Amino acid sequence: MAKNMSGYDRVFRILLGLFLIAFAISGKVGGWAWVVGLVMLLTASLARCPMYALLGFRVRKSG
Repeated sequence: MAKNMSGYDRVFRILLGLFLIAFAISGKVGGWAWVVGLVMLLTASLARCPMYALLGFRVRKSG
């Protein structure tokens, strides 16, 4: 699978993932936040989003 995320998208996902995991650790939200946070961090680290690929959406410029 080709990379399909821009730098801004990756930064947003990293921040959102860390935010969700921090809230899960503090007990303010349920266990779902761990899962979503980890998925956000994983997709950001790989610069690949399976949902983008399924929908044919691409925010990364070629080059």
